[in-house]
Amino acid sequence: MKKTLLCLTVSALALGTAAGAETMTVGLVAPLSGGGAAWGTAMKGALELAVEDINNAGGLKVGDTTYDIRIAAYDSHYNPNDAVTAVNRLVFEDEATFIVGPLGSAPLAALVPTTTENKKITITGGFTPIAMAEEHPYSFRAVLPTQIYANPQISYVVTELGAQKVGSLFPNDETGQTMSNDIASAYQNAGADASAVDYYERGRVDFVPLLTRLLAQGIDTFELDGSPPQTAGLLVRQLRELGFTGNIVRTGGDATDDILAVAGAEASEGLYVHMEYDGSLPSAQAYQTRYIDAYGGTMNAFSPLFYTTINMIFEGMKAAGTIDDTDAIIAEMGKLSDFDGPAGKANWMGQEIWGTMRQQYIPYAIGKVSGGKPEVIATCDLEKCE
Repeated sequence: MKKTLLCLTVSALALGTAAGAETMTVGLVAPLSGGGAAWGTAMKGALELAVEDINNAGGLKVGDTTYDIRIAAYDSHYNPNDAVTAVNRLVFEDEATFIVGPLGSAPLAALVPTTTENKKITITGGFTPIAMAEEHPYSFRAVLPTQIYANPQISYVVTELGAQKVGSLFPNDETGQTMSNDIASAYQNAGADASAVDYYERGRVDFVPLLTRLLAQGIDTFELDGSPPQTAGLLVRQLRELGFTGNIVRTGGDATDDILAVAGAEASEGLYVHMEYDGSLPSAQAYQTRYIDAYGGTMNAFSPLFYTTINMIFEGMKAAGTIDDTDAIIAEMGKLSDFDGPAGKANWMGQEIWGTMRQQYIPYAIGKVSGGKPEVIATCDLEKCE
């Protein structure tokens, strides 16, 4: 059955408008269904809450013009082809001023030539270095990639757990290859053997044959890496069902709530997880409460990170006095520092790594699941976790 793009539009009127204001469209392309939906819906919620704030305050005042903001949202299904189709619609039909998304390295690599040529700012969650390449100056990243946090986080975890032989399963695509290289190198640097590696096709649900082969190699630790949240939960559950009693570690984007929902609290007990920020901050807790009040359920930690980057774009527009001159907007965005967001103060980084400064940086943390919830056990910077 052929997949179809889901377009969800939120009119400015629905979120509160200013009389006589002009309309500006902001686009979103993200996985709103399937394995990456927890991340995609978090991105969509971030955009909706940011737009709600602007529209309820009377609109976005840029120069002498006030804009009400309309959202055009498309489901990419975590598929590069669908992401490209969505971006083409956003650029050429919806005339979006900027785009939240895509998520994933393969979708980003497929669509970034179009957004670069048409000077559209994107806020991605893709870990590929392409996101920060000098030739794509309008690509910004809201979440830290494994390239940044793998070494300090894994060094801490290996020391804490005494891990010696680590097994991993990665998605069989560009995202998986990028994560595999980053994580294997970090474990090697920490003195652990991470050579027990295999790959799976996205959408797979039965991992028993792959896991059995890894367990036969005598691993004492399993690395969940950046596998999609639902997949990570299946991996934890099936590992425990196979009798694995060793360590399980998550060095990848937030997936803790989904892991607990799929695998259960007992199977997830003692799981070491990457935390996108220190969730004990009052501002982070207030944002989470607002999100859950609006949408119910749980909130993936990507949401406040994207919310912050979105607001940095709005600030860049106001400072530049334009919504159309993308080069002027990104120049003003580059001047922002210690920008207050719900997850903490945000800054740009990346010059020494990629030769660009378009990676949002907010200090992160390591959590350990205890009694069905993660508790912060270490806070981290670019060099270490302690």
